Amino acid sequence: MKGKWLLLLLITGVVFSALAQDLTIDYQFNVAADDPANYFTFKGPIRYMLAEKDTFDAATGASKKNSTEMFMPYLYDVKGKQVFPLGLRGLFLFAVAPKELRTGDNLTVSKAASGVITVQYVHRGTAYKLETDPQGRFSFPKGNFVRRTIGFIQGEAPQVISTDFSSDGTAAKVDWRKVWNASIPGGKEIKPGVPTKTGTITDDNGVDDAMFQWQGTLQVSFDRNILKISGGLTAVKK
Repeated sequence: MKGKWLLLLLITGVVFSALAQDLTIDYQFNVAADDPANYFTFKGPIRYMLAEKDTFDAATGASKKNSTEMFMPYLYDVKGKQVFPLGLRGLFLFAVAPKELRTGDNLTVSKAASGVITVQYVHRGTAYKLETDPQGRFSFPKGNFVRRTIGFIQGEAPQVISTDFSSDGTAAKVDWRKVWNASIPGGKEIKPGVPTKTGTITDDNGVDDAMFQWQGTLQVSFDRNILKISGGLTAVKK
């Protein structure tokens, strides 16, 4: 598997050296209920690494067009350094996953009077927050994307969340204000005998020493529980 992804990353590096290739995204997800209208579309400069209106396949329990793997090459540069927000990639996958992921990860979306749309969820013990500007835009390369380790998961069991952030240790009771409160320290034990400890708030945009960065904006809307994201990004060599 590592060899497979290394090959894809090498292909990515060759293609991006030519630059001026856009990664286009179109996404729709009902955050409150099962909805056959959910989908995830993306197309980039890497041949075959695309999906047109991918959805969840109940028969197989996976996405119909394999978006989970197909989008991976756009997350890292040829050296494996992050260039795309992991939390945003995770958000895209809700549209091609069973409803249990949405509820189990406590996906929460809100829109303030200012126009700012905030998306929060916790997946496999890591909390993510994605926040637009007042015009409803995710901006690249430096948008409002952060993450924090607040728990862990073992096998198929539910997530275990530190009581620093959840009153009963479940994802359903996560207090987002506490999660993003920098005065609450990391490095604390979550459960006796488990090595995973809580973390600090970390930037999720990507690393500064990556070979390239995505530039552009994605437009976000949230109306009647329907979250939509669309736009195009350009890979720019550093």
